[in-house]
Amino acid sequence: MSDSERSIFARIVSREIPATIVAETDRVIAFEDIAPKAPVHVLVVPKTEAYRNVTELAAAEPDLLAELVEVGSRIAAERAGGDYRLIFNTGESAGQTVFHVHAHVLAGDLSEGSLATF
Repeated sequence: MSDSERSIFARIVSREIPATIVAETDRVIAFEDIAPKAPVHVLVVPKTEAYRNVTELAAAEPDLLAELVEVGSRIAAERAGGDYRLIFNTGESAGQTVFHVHAHVLAGDLSEGSLATF
């Protein structure tokens, strides 16, 4: 895969692009979103580029999906007392702009309807 084909998340994983990393395991990395839509907005990303969306990840490696959710939950516990939203966008018309599966951990004074677009 050429550099131009690699996702921005793959480049963050390899430390080619700087990010504010808040958690990391052998298989998952979490970092602050550069354009946050909530007081807490962290992206949790598998280090592998093998999956474009959460459906592919769940079908192929449910244990990796579980680890991603666990890391998100831990971040929410540390930063927001455990109350959070975990959002996966799947497909362009659903708002997915980076086709490397990732979860948005959103927390902090969220009300219904406050996250119409992100």
